[in-house]
Amino acid sequence: MSSCLRICLVLLFGLSGFLIQAAARAETARGVVFHDANGNGRFEAGEPTLPNMRVSNGREIVKTNADGRYELEVDDDDILFVIKPSGWRTPLDDNHLPRFYYVHKPAGSPSSKFPGVAPTGPLPKSINFALYPQREPEQFRAVLFGDPQPRDQKEVDYIAHDVVEELIGVDASFGVTLGDIVFDDLRVFEPLNKTIALIGIPWYNVLGNHDVNQDARDDANSDETFERIYGPSYYSFDYGQVHCLVLDDVEWHVPAEGKRGTYRGGLGAEQLEFVRNDLELTPENQLVMLLMHIPLVNVHDRQELYRLIEKRPFCISVSGHTHHHEHRFITKADGWQGPEPHHHIINVTVSGSWWSGMPDERGIPHTTMADGAPNGYSIISFDGTKYQLDFKAAGRSADYQMQIVAPERVTQDALADTFAHVNIFNGSQRSKVEMQVGDGAWVKMNRVVEADPGLKAVHEAEQRLLADQSPKPFTLIKAPKGSTHLWKAKLPDATPAGTHLIRVRTTDMNGRTYAATRVLRVAAAAH
Repeated sequence: MSSCLRICLVLLFGLSGFLIQAAARAETARGVVFHDANGNGRFEAGEPTLPNMRVSNGREIVKTNADGRYELEVDDDDILFVIKPSGWRTPLDDNHLPRFYYVHKPAGSPSSKFPGVAPTGPLPKSINFALYPQREPEQFRAVLFGDPQPRDQKEVDYIAHDVVEELIGVDASFGVTLGDIVFDDLRVFEPLNKTIALIGIPWYNVLGNHDVNQDARDDANSDETFERIYGPSYYSFDYGQVHCLVLDDVEWHVPAEGKRGTYRGGLGAEQLEFVRNDLELTPENQLVMLLMHIPLVNVHDRQELYRLIEKRPFCISVSGHTHHHEHRFITKADGWQGPEPHHHIINVTVSGSWWSGMPDERGIPHTTMADGAPNGYSIISFDGTKYQLDFKAAGRSADYQMQIVAPERVTQDALADTFAHVNIFNGSQRSKVEMQVGDGAWVKMNRVVEADPGLKAVHEAEQRLLADQSPKPFTLIKAPKGSTHLWKAKLPDATPAGTHLIRVRTTDMNGRTYAATRVLRVAAAAH
């Protein structure tokens, strides 16, 4: 036998073996989507089945037939899930986490520092999904957490006292954590889930770069612990007239053997296939809200996603990750080809600047974000295809929407060279901002992208305080960075000596107005 023929036979048999192995792994999952009338989670005789319900394996999406039944192909590492329709809810566990999926990993997850999914065994004969009817009005609200990111139980307790306690009884239909649920120690998922569950509403979760198994050798195995606790790392659901599309935009990879793993913003072909199929089944008159961790403009294959959403008349996206709050409008400069700029929200973080800064009277770090805004969360309100976002500073009144920065005292001859700044936490390039000093005229304030002078002063004061202390009693707040929601104007040089109010008023992109005041002392010029 010639060497050439021998090589061809080896290749042929190798390919055949691969195909046989692949065929052995591929199976057909079957099941039913049903109204769980008695609430026991099991499909039983007499319970209504639900036609036209969407079920996915993370790639394809099928609709249940007239008998409420579906079929989908699965391999040995798949998650099947139902796409919650409007007017229905899925089961919730004791921590108010939605249970809308079935994990199929016959051999379980590979070994890792933090456990993944235990072996699930052979594919069940029927994988059924229970749903329960509920009223879902067009007007509703949702809570958005960016990066709670606790390292340990102490920081879970910060979250409990700083944001969870004030959210008990909130008028919201569900909540979402936009990734970096925890800070590398995946054991903290459980106590954090128990704490957030006290809010009492269904809570969805997005995978963040600090939520992955960092000992994984590839992206496919990096979310095994997340899958054990929360299910698929990307999925979708409807509520009212809104279609929520949760994305996993954290791509994990190990550059070489023996090297530390790292991540980048990315989606991958399989997830994009799911998104394409999902949007094809989503009517154009629905508002689509993309929920992700890494901001959209930092996702390397975002252009493929742009092509799928840019022609839709109603679409927004929300992320976390950067620990600042910002309204971005994605335009042609980033390759966007839609008729209008795309509104992307980088959400305020619960952890602020990673729980740093001097503790307050409760022992909780002030943790001001590097853009000068306080830590907190957002509440997004929907009315059909319309929406608006409210910024909520942790532990403060809902009216606390800005911080005016000005000197305590200024002499009359220095007025013309002295600025007042205002950090409008939820402001954007579409905001209008004006200032009045005393009884003077209202003047326009100019938007600038620079460091918040108030935060700069805090940072410098903390540096001085910590300089000679060992051990350090607290972690220094992060250095200020350019804020996209900062405005400034010079103080009017005709302001008379005396004690005056600086008044600032702003109108946001939705036409809502907010105001704040600060006392200023003007001294007579020295002669």
